[in-house]
Amino acid sequence: MNGQPAAAPAPHPFTLRLALGLAGVLIAALASGLNDRVTDMALADIRAALGISYDRGSWLIAGYQAAEVAAMMIAPWFAVTLSLRRFALGVAFGFGLMAALLPFVTHYPLFLTLRVLQGIFGGALPPLLMTVALRFLPPPLKLYGLSAYALTATFGPNMAATLTAFWTDSVGWAFVFWQIIPAMLIAMVLIGWGLPQDPVRLERFRQMDLFGMLTGCSGIALLILTLSHGERLDWLSSPLICAMLLASVALLTVFLINEWFHPLPLFRLQMLSRPNLTHGLLTLAGVLLLALSGSALPSAYFSQVDGFRTAQFAPLALMIGAPQLLIAPFIAMLLNLRWIDCRWVLSCGALLMAGSCLMGSQLTGDWARQNFWLIQVMQAFGQPMMILPVLMSATSVVLPPEGPFASAMFNTVRGFSSVAAGTLVEWFLSHREQFHSHILLDGAANRSWLLRAGSSEEASASVPLLPDGSISSTENIAHFSTLVKHQAQILSISDSYLLLIAFALLLILLTAWLPKRVWPPQTLLQQPVITKPGI
Repeated sequence: MNGQPAAAPAPHPFTLRLALGLAGVLIAALASGLNDRVTDMALADIRAALGISYDRGSWLIAGYQAAEVAAMMIAPWFAVTLSLRRFALGVAFGFGLMAALLPFVTHYPLFLTLRVLQGIFGGALPPLLMTVALRFLPPPLKLYGLSAYALTATFGPNMAATLTAFWTDSVGWAFVFWQIIPAMLIAMVLIGWGLPQDPVRLERFRQMDLFGMLTGCSGIALLILTLSHGERLDWLSSPLICAMLLASVALLTVFLINEWFHPLPLFRLQMLSRPNLTHGLLTLAGVLLLALSGSALPSAYFSQVDGFRTAQFAPLALMIGAPQLLIAPFIAMLLNLRWIDCRWVLSCGALLMAGSCLMGSQLTGDWARQNFWLIQVMQAFGQPMMILPVLMSATSVVLPPEGPFASAMFNTVRGFSSVAAGTLVEWFLSHREQFHSHILLDGAANRSWLLRAGSSEEASASVPLLPDGSISSTENIAHFSTLVKHQAQILSISDSYLLLIAFALLLILLTAWLPKRVWPPQTLLQQPVITKPGI
């Protein structure tokens, strides 16, 4: 028999002290997101400092991400059991401690172990932000709290390029880890002073879903590792990938069955019968995929085609990240207006994202940074216009005692989708580049007369052959090969933009079909919450 959620803790009056406590949780969650992205971008510098190969370095990223997503599944349960304030202080301290130790470690196995531990602590922080926003904020401010949570998906990741460039090019690779220490100290002071102390509920350990924790965390971690290493190890051609994939599918299947019947589960799967929550989880995954059109695709163009370093791409990412401090609260203010339907705001955001992708699909080898400015501006508005309505619609059908269940499901989907979206785009780019390379070279072989110069003096990279069909010089043919490779990369990036347009249109159709109309939180006293009886 499914147990009912425990009664919600008594509400606390919203004061300046409580607001600063919430700000501390926000700072900690943003620092967690920045640490993930910055260390990913600075992997080459970290590998050079440790003297390890690319394959070994890839485990540093994959191990962190696997531990991070696994921690997202269980963090809300432990926050309720050990008290939100104490749990937040504990994971914030552990996260900062790992950051302080990592640059001093040169032994690879120990470095990897500390990195996994940091992933566990870092993954526990974003769910706490959603939990405190749902629990402590009064209805008129609830959407502003959710806009703060949205910053972890829009502000942090897009600020990472700027910070990576600064630390690696101007200061030192160790600060890639140390950068979050001041933020964590400030966060701990604010959390410790501002958040109220709930009673510790150790009696919940008697109903602890230990089997679900073991199967769920192991299954999702193995699935993340499969996605992270799949392309590098050639997917099902690798026995390791096959073993991890089969084990993850089996473990997650058992986990979901267990969650359905457990009296105190990590995920309350019965909540998925509410259309708005199901739509929110599906759309959140789609938004994270679309967001790559503003970061991963421009970055791929400048790094692979133009040979830019992170510092040269950073201003484009900053164009999306920095304005979020103003745009996200502005979107929250709009959604607080009773006559605005959040489904229309979401659809308009998807159209903006689709429009930016359509512009990006016109990419050519002559593009420079200025060609991306309008695309990035559209992304800066489109991303929060999608994420905030998703959060508003989904959380409107979640009762206060169900907040930890919703937080666990949302953050697990968010963490998994971030990795899955990056894997999908990387795989698509790689295979489309191979396809276009084949087509271009096949066309060149069938029309070789177009590559023949009139004389040896006229031969160049674009016409590398002599009149008799022989190669004019090794340098010219090497430059021609580079031109073909760059053109294939440009075409693959253009195709990726078109793929993301299709996803944006699918999200619009899903929004028109699945969710029901919801109202701003401050009107809930006059409007019934859309829930199904018995849930």
